[in-house]
Amino acid sequence: MSHVTTHVLDAALGVPARDVPVLLEAAVDDARTRWEPVAKGRTDEDGRVPGLGPDRLATGFYRVVFDTAAYFEASGRHGFYPEVTVVFHLADESAHYHVPLLLSPFAYSTYRGS
Repeated sequence: MSHVTTHVLDAALGVPARDVPVLLEAAVDDARTRWEPVAKGRTDEDGRVPGLGPDRLATGFYRVVFDTAAYFEASGRHGFYPEVTVVFHLADESAHYHVPLLLSPFAYSTYRGS
C-alpha cells in the first residue's frame, strides 16, 4: 500500500469525486520553497487514487495538490478554488498517512484520516 493515500468526496453532490488529477510532491528544502514530484494519478470511481506514491517515504514535508478546476469543468460546473494544496509533515516513517478531501464548488475541508 502507498505510504500516502487520499480520498476525494464531492460534498455538494454527495458522491465520490471521479477523475480528479492528484499530485504528490516532496519539499526539496526546509523552507518549503521548492518541491519535486513524487507521484501523480487520478481518482477512480470511488474517489480514491490507488497506488499514489511509494510504499515508504522519508520523513519530511509533503503536499498533495488536487486539480479541482479540471474536476469541476468536466462536470460543467465552476469552482472558486482552481486547486487545493494540502501541505503536511510526515514525521513517522512507519505510519500510514491518509489525506482526504471534502470538496464543493465554494468550500473544501481536509483532515488526517486513518
